[in-house]
Amino acid sequence: MNAVAQSSQSNLRNIVTSERAVDFGVAALSAIALALAFPKANQAWLAPFGAAGLFWVWQRVSWKRAFWIGWFAGAIFMAITFSWITNTIGSDLGALSFAVQAFAALLEGFFIGLAGAAAAVAYRYAHPSFAPLAAACAFAVFEWLRSVGEIGVPFEQLGYTQADTPFGVFAAYVGTFGVTFVLCVFGAYLASAFAFGRHRDFIVATFIVLAAWGTCWTLWPARHAPPPTVRVAAIQGNIAQTIKRQSGSTPLAVDRYVGLTRQVRAFRPALVLWPETVITDYLDRNANLTATFGSLARSLHATLVVGSWDAHDRRAYNALYVFGTGGKLAGIYDKRQLVPFAESFPARELLGWLPDSSLIGGWSNGHADAVFPGPLAFAPLICWESAFADLAHAQVRNGAQLLLIATDDAWFGETAGPYQHAQIAQLRAIENGMWVLRAAATGISGIIAPTGRYTQRTVLDRQAVVLGVVGKPAGSVFAHIGPTPVVAGLFALYVVVLVGGLVLRQAQNDGGGA
Repeated sequence: MNAVAQSSQSNLRNIVTSERAVDFGVAALSAIALALAFPKANQAWLAPFGAAGLFWVWQRVSWKRAFWIGWFAGAIFMAITFSWITNTIGSDLGALSFAVQAFAALLEGFFIGLAGAAAAVAYRYAHPSFAPLAAACAFAVFEWLRSVGEIGVPFEQLGYTQADTPFGVFAAYVGTFGVTFVLCVFGAYLASAFAFGRHRDFIVATFIVLAAWGTCWTLWPARHAPPPTVRVAAIQGNIAQTIKRQSGSTPLAVDRYVGLTRQVRAFRPALVLWPETVITDYLDRNANLTATFGSLARSLHATLVVGSWDAHDRRAYNALYVFGTGGKLAGIYDKRQLVPFAESFPARELLGWLPDSSLIGGWSNGHADAVFPGPLAFAPLICWESAFADLAHAQVRNGAQLLLIATDDAWFGETAGPYQHAQIAQLRAIENGMWVLRAAATGISGIIAPTGRYTQRTVLDRQAVVLGVVGKPAGSVFAHIGPTPVVAGLFALYVVVLVGGLVLRQAQNDGGGA
C-alpha cells in the first residue's frame, strides 16, 4: 500500500473516531431514543436514557458546541415526532409540506440547543455534585419556553411520555414540566456516573427520586377520588376531513350526530359532548339548526355541547355551543388558543407578503374562560388548547369540576398525532386531579379518570358512542399552584446551583491565593 493510500485511510479513521463525530453520533442516537418514547412506539422507558445521552455530551463540551449539538439532536427528535405535519397540510402544500416539517423541527429544536448551552454552563461552573441537577432544570425550563405563548408548540414534552407509567404521579404535584425535570435528573446523574465515575451521586439522586415518588404516590389524592356518579356521553361521528371540507356536508353531519346521540337516550346521560366544528356552519345564524339541537337536548334532558362556528364583531371563531337541559342555548365558548399558521397567522402585518399566506385560516381568538353549570361544573377546551397546561389550569381556577376536550383530530390521519394528543389529555387529568371527557371527530374519544387512566376509549376511524360516568375532582397540589410557580422554581434552582458553584469556586481561589 502506498503512502498516499495509508494517509487517506488514517484520515478516514481519525474522522470516524474523532471526538466531534462521537458527540454528534451520541446526540443523534439520543434524539431517536427520545422520539421512540412517544406514540406510536410508546417506549416510555427510553425517555430518561435518551436524555442521559444528551447530558453525557453536554458535560464534555463548551457551551457553544453544546448549543449546536443540542440543536442538531433537537431537530432530529422533532422531525421524527412531527411526522404528522405532512399529513395535516399535505393536501394543501404537497411536497412543500416536508419543508414545513423541517422548518418546524429546526425551530423547536433550537430550544433544545439553548438547553444544551445552559446545561454546559452549569457543568462548567456549578459544583460537580449539583451540576446535573441544574442541567435538568435547564432542559425543563426551555421545554416550557417553547411551549407557551401565541406561537408555542406544547407537543413533544418529555413528561407526556409517562402518562401510563408510575412517574406520571409527579404531574399531580409539579405538572408535566416537573415530570420532564424528574426524568432529566435521572438521566443527568446517570450520564455523570458513566462519564466521570460519580456513582455515589447517581445512587443518592436515584434514592431521592424514588423516595419522592413513594411520598407522592402515598399522598396522591386521585387514589382516593370520590366514586363517579354522573353519566356522560361523547359522540364520535367519524366524518373524514375530505368529506367535512366539501360544501353541503352539514346535513350529513347533522343526521349522523343527531342519530348517534339519540341512541344514548336509554343511558340517560347528564351531558353529551360532540367534537370540534362538526357543524361547519355559523350556528348562531342558523335558527333551524339551533332549534334542532335545543330540541335534542330537551328530549334527552341533558346538556348538549356542539362544536361549530361563531361570528360576532365581524370576526369568526371556532366555538362550542352549550344547550341546557331545557333546550335553550346556555352559552358559547370561543377557542382562545389557535394553532399558529393553520388557524391563525401571527404577525400577518409583517409576513403577509409570503406566498399563499392569504390561504391560512382567519379565525380570531376568544378571550374568556368559561365554566358552565351542571351536576358538575364543566369547562371546555378545544383541540390545541388541551396541550396548554396554563389554559386548563385557568379553567380549574375558575371553578371547573370537569374538563371537556372537543377536538377534530381527523387532520392527523393515522399518524402518531391523534395518539400524542390523546396522551396529552391524560396529563391534564393527572395535573388537575380531575375527570376528563374527550370527543374526537374520528378518534380517540374517551373518559379519563383523575389518575390519567382511560376508563373508556375508542379506536380511530370508527363511528362510536362513549358512555360512562365521571365524578367530582380529587384535587391536586398542581391544581392549586399551576405551571408558572413550578417553572419559576426550576429556574430559581438553576440560578442557585450556578451561583453557589461560582461562590465556592471564588472562595477556593481566594484560599489558594492566601
